[in-house]
Amino acid sequence: MQGTGSIIFLVVMIGAMYFLMIRPQQKRDKEVREMRSKLKVGDKIITIGGIKGKVLKIGDDYVVIESSNAKTRMEFVKSAIGTVIQDEPVSEPDEDEIDEDEEEDDEDEE
Repeated sequence: MQGTGSIIFLVVMIGAMYFLMIRPQQKRDKEVREMRSKLKVGDKIITIGGIKGKVLKIGDDYVVIESSNAKTRMEFVKSAIGTVIQDEPVSEPDEDEIDEDEEEDDEDEE
């Protein structure tokens, strides 16, 4: 009887470890693979080494990026792409925000 309790406990622990550790890692890996497969020319990226650039050319297992204003071109394997930078739309400030800023400036001058 004691042996079956130990086996059940072991199975429960392995199951818990799977759902708490292995499954989330598989989900993250899948998201990264999808992100890398959806890369397109013109995307802005950051490599796992921290280099920012714009994608110029995409091959089967490599990506050519242009980094900096000096037009430096570098070739990376796709697995070196860490993230794709999403361009955030620039929003116009609301009139309320402009009025608040002017009031703060007036108070600072006094």
